[in-house]
Amino acid sequence: MSNTILITGASSGIGKVTAQSFHDKGWNVIATMRQPEKEEELTQLDNTLVTRLDVTDEASIETAVAEGIARFGKIDVLLNNAGYGAYGPLEAFSMEKVRRQFETNVIGLIAVTKGVLPHLRANKSGTIVNISSIGGQMTFPLGALYHGTKFAVEGISEALHFELEAADIKMKIVEPGMISTDFAGRSFDFTNDESMTEYQGVVQALFGAMNGGMQPSAPSVVADVIYTAVTDGTDTLRYRAGADAVQFLDNRKALDDATFIGGLKEQLGL
Repeated sequence: MSNTILITGASSGIGKVTAQSFHDKGWNVIATMRQPEKEEELTQLDNTLVTRLDVTDEASIETAVAEGIARFGKIDVLLNNAGYGAYGPLEAFSMEKVRRQFETNVIGLIAVTKGVLPHLRANKSGTIVNISSIGGQMTFPLGALYHGTKFAVEGISEALHFELEAADIKMKIVEPGMISTDFAGRSFDFTNDESMTEYQGVVQALFGAMNGGMQPSAPSVVADVIYTAVTDGTDTLRYRAGADAVQFLDNRKALDDATFIGGLKEQLGL
C-alpha cells in the first residue's frame, strides 16, 4: 500500500512542486488549497485528491482530513506549507493585518496539526513537516510580522519534537532560503505608509536587495529536501534548503549579533 502525504498550500510554489514530486515517486497525494476549483494540473494526476482546505477555517480542515482518509485509508505525512509573508514598517500595519499574518502562519499551522494528530497517534506512526524559512532563525528589515511567525513555527516544532516521540511521530522543520516561486507576488503582502519618512530608506534598501540579482533556488530543491526529511529514517529536526540557506544560517550561528547584523546592514546598504 502506498504512503500518503497531505499538503497545505498546494496551489503553487513549493506546495505544488512537492505534490508533483511525491506523486512521481509513487505516493498518494492529498493536495489542499483554498480554491481547488481553479487547479488544473494536479487534478489530472492519478492517486491525487485535490480538495479545499483553508488553514483559518477549522471546518475545512476537518473535512479535508476526513476526505483524504476516506480516499486513501491513511495519512502518513502532513506537510504544513501554507503561508505568506507580510513585510513593511510595523507601524503601517492595521491590527487586522497583524492578526491575519499570525492566524495563517501560526494558528493555522497549529489547527491543521491538531486536525491530523489524532489519526497519526492512533496509527502510532507518521511524520509532520513544517515549512519554516531561514527567516525562522534570522531576520531581514521590515519583516517583524513574517519573522515573528517563522520564529514561532521553529519553537512550536522543536517543542513538538519532544512530545510526539511518545506516539512514534517524527517532527521535521525545513528551512528554505530564497526560492524562485511567486512568493513576491501572491504570497508577499507589502504594506507601507510613505508619510512615515523615517522608514523609507529601509524600504528602498529592501526592494533594492530583492531586485539586486540574488540567485534563488528552484522549488524542486525544497521538494527534494522534504522528501529526504520524510524518508531518511532519522530523528534529525532541521533541514536547510538552498545554498543561500546554508550560508546565511552558518554565518548566523558562527557570528555574534553585532557582527552578523552589521554585515547584513552593510550588504543591504543601510
